[in-house]
Amino acid sequence: MEVPATEGTTMRGAFFGLAAAALFGLSAPVSKLLLSTISPVLLAGLLHLGAAVGLWLHRLVRRTSREARLDRGDVPKLAGVVVAGGILGPVLMLLGLNRVTALAGSLLLNLEAPFTVLLAVVVFREHLGRYAAAAAVFILGGALVLRLQPGTLGADPTGVALLAAACLCWSIDNNLTQRLSLRDPFAIVRVKTLVAGVFNTALGLGLSGWHLPKAGYVVGALVLGSFSYGVSVVLDAYALRLVGAAREAAYFATAPFVGALVALFLLRERLGSFDVVAMVSMGLGVALLLRERHRHVHTHEELEHEHLHHHDEHHPHEHEPDAPAGEPHSHPHRHVRLVHDHPHLPDAHHRHKH
Repeated sequence: MEVPATEGTTMRGAFFGLAAAALFGLSAPVSKLLLSTISPVLLAGLLHLGAAVGLWLHRLVRRTSREARLDRGDVPKLAGVVVAGGILGPVLMLLGLNRVTALAGSLLLNLEAPFTVLLAVVVFREHLGRYAAAAAVFILGGALVLRLQPGTLGADPTGVALLAAACLCWSIDNNLTQRLSLRDPFAIVRVKTLVAGVFNTALGLGLSGWHLPKAGYVVGALVLGSFSYGVSVVLDAYALRLVGAAREAAYFATAPFVGALVALFLLRERLGSFDVVAMVSMGLGVALLLRERHRHVHTHEELEHEHLHHHDEHHPHEHEPDAPAGEPHSHPHRHVRLVHDHPHLPDAHHRHKH
């Protein structure tokens, strides 16, 4: 399931990434409606609780998994995912949405893509070609073109800064999740949503004097969270596994477009000429990222790890007597040194120097 980067792998990564983006894109305009009666911190908690409930119910129905389990060595990265992506990011986004229109908020969420690309390349050493570098410029430029003025898009500098900070938190989350993506994505998101949901809900209730909103709004937040913060994040984890953090950002960059379109119809917001320019610029950036292709002779050094895999060119190892039967399966295995040439993406097996 990991490698090589065949057309099927690329298409699966695209499907998971775009589906995740569409589900998450719905959250900005719908959350804007819920913010009229639910505080930002409490809403962030309820959204994650809804995701946690759905994923833990899934765990009860499907008790077994072929995926590699989380272990103690994953705790630091998982803690970063929970704090940055589960607690800080959603709260900052909802605080920012309180100060901008749903349309402006949806479009500003495109900042997550260039932030994710920047961290992936500079900090985590993923390789990007000229198309991807140009794409980040177009996406960031499109966000800066937005007319952030009260009365049109209804934004202020504080709202913009809060949304930008939320995108930075999610870019950290994306890169850390990519480093955990060989583990069971459902397990990762179950932990993330449960901890974030309990923490933010308790904090939100405490700040509001333990006053619960009307039941209908609570149910609406839980249902929205089960899709936009549960199913969406699981699909995104699979996309991160298949195509890497930087390229996942390209697919997920379509989320704000979904949110913007929903805002146009749901909240009757208007689309101005500057907004169209911004959307075209961002769309061009996404298109450039999707054109990125990468192939060259590369070396796989010796490596020992555990993840779900088939016995392909990268996994010709022998099995111990207690190894699981059938494929794909997961167990600790060793990779021998290998030099070859094929199209590839920056997954766990292709983080080499260029």
